Amino acid sequence: MPSPHAAHYADCIAQVETPLLVNEAIAENTYLLRVSAPHIASTCRPGQFVMIRMAGLNSPLIGRAFAIYNVHNDADGNPDAIDLIYLRKGALTVPLSSAPVGTPVSLWGPLGNSFVDESLASGGCDRLIMAVGGIGQTPMLVTGRDALEKGWAKQVEMIYGARKASLLAGVDDFRAAGFDLTLCTDDGSLGQQARVPDVLDARLRELQQSSPGESVRVLTCGPEIMMEKVAEVGKKYGATVQVSMETPMACGIGICFSCVAKVQQDDGEWDYKRTCVEGPIFDAEQVCW
Repeated sequence: MPSPHAAHYADCIAQVETPLLVNEAIAENTYLLRVSAPHIASTCRPGQFVMIRMAGLNSPLIGRAFAIYNVHNDADGNPDAIDLIYLRKGALTVPLSSAPVGTPVSLWGPLGNSFVDESLASGGCDRLIMAVGGIGQTPMLVTGRDALEKGWAKQVEMIYGARKASLLAGVDDFRAAGFDLTLCTDDGSLGQQARVPDVLDARLRELQQSSPGESVRVLTCGPEIMMEKVAEVGKKYGATVQVSMETPMACGIGICFSCVAKVQQDDGEWDYKRTCVEGPIFDAEQVCW
């Protein structure tokens, strides 16, 4: 499991108030917003997130965690803005979805650890497979792109599932980034009629037969039951699996202990770890599901 370090803590983040540059629907009940945040855009790492709230509003009082979906550069090539994707369903996201461009929001970040841990930085992997469901695709665009651009994965695949086709968001972005994309839906309305863990199982079985000895790393984010099943499939085939936990957060900076997850320690016992600072990325084998 990537170890927490000072870069994950609140004294290394930026807090900004900035107007919405983009706020548009990209799938059913799914929206993309863009904000100007040069510090966050230039320092964030794959898998990190920000906390966001609508400026000047006391309801909800606390922020909400949004994974960083994309980073944009200005005319000189300097990172200056970030994209976030959210599902319209709660006390913040319902009013946010109808907020016009120009509406001020407050955000702070980047927060959390990263998919890119020491083992990847030193040696990388032959194949990266991102197995995601629902809104769990949000941290994967910057992650897969980083893998291809920096070479810590030779090939990048993405297995992306949802209940139905209208809920799949960002498909064109993933294809444009060069990912080998496999789609699946529960109702068969697009791609395979299958669930993400089953598609991953078939793919890892195929790779085991066609490319024995190839190192495979699996990243997963989405509903907890899906991530648990993905972890089981990865273990079955000897693939390293990292999970991005979507535990609800209140502060995002490790103060309130509301986002804890049970994680196994080196001595075999478990302890609570704060998802916001000691995660959200964990080794799947250490998570006590």
